[in-house]
Amino acid sequence: MQLEVSVLSNPGGRERNEDACGFWTADGGCVCVVSDGAGGHGGGDVASKLAVRVILTEFQQTPAFTAAAVDAALQAAHRAIVAQQAGSGTLSAMRATATVLAVDTIHRTAAWGHVGDTRLYCFRDGRVIAQTKDHSVVQRMVDAGYLGPAALRESLQRSRLFAALGHDEAFTVTLGDASFDIVTGDAFLLCSDGFWEYVDESAMALALADARSPADWLRIMEQDVLANGRREQDNFSALAVWCREAVSTGDAPAPLAGRGTG
Repeated sequence: MQLEVSVLSNPGGRERNEDACGFWTADGGCVCVVSDGAGGHGGGDVASKLAVRVILTEFQQTPAFTAAAVDAALQAAHRAIVAQQAGSGTLSAMRATATVLAVDTIHRTAAWGHVGDTRLYCFRDGRVIAQTKDHSVVQRMVDAGYLGPAALRESLQRSRLFAALGHDEAFTVTLGDASFDIVTGDAFLLCSDGFWEYVDESAMALALADARSPADWLRIMEQDVLANGRREQDNFSALAVWCREAVSTGDAPAPLAGRGTG
């Protein structure tokens, strides 16, 4: 199996982009991560960039595209942010969400994990077959039946999280299926809340049907974000992964770079 990856990160209506994205590839697999920082005084962008750097480094040092490796990488990022909080008063409140995807192209499996409300979607045959669930107060109220699903995008309280990297009192990692089989044609989307707030799942699927590449898919959805967003809207970032059948060298796209960040 062969993967195509594309990354988008836009500051939106903010002066500082507190989102960070990255991916790393090796023989047999690829790791992708999107992180959204918070904390003020520059802490958000420090936290998100630190999370991406630590997570990718963990996989570089111990290449294993498994749920256990995803969990270990997120735990390492959490510890790194907590350690840096203690070393600087201006960064003491910094936090970050993160979603990590690890794809094993040899065994054709995927593993993922997340903390916060940065999401992962997996599309197959034009529909969502897997999706992360936000670590948010509104998500809990939706699950309990007190609010409808629309509140996840419309509620003024939707950004209240109960788990984040750097939040030591209630640190929670949620992992996807330990062994999720992937097939040719699957498409993954990792995105911050500033992105999915303005592009619902049906719009994602429609954009996917019209797209000719992962970069094209992101460009189409970015237009929806810009059209639907507020004047001072949040930063928005997304990373797209397409699973294709490996083809002969003469027909294959250029190989992915070993590491990418943004």
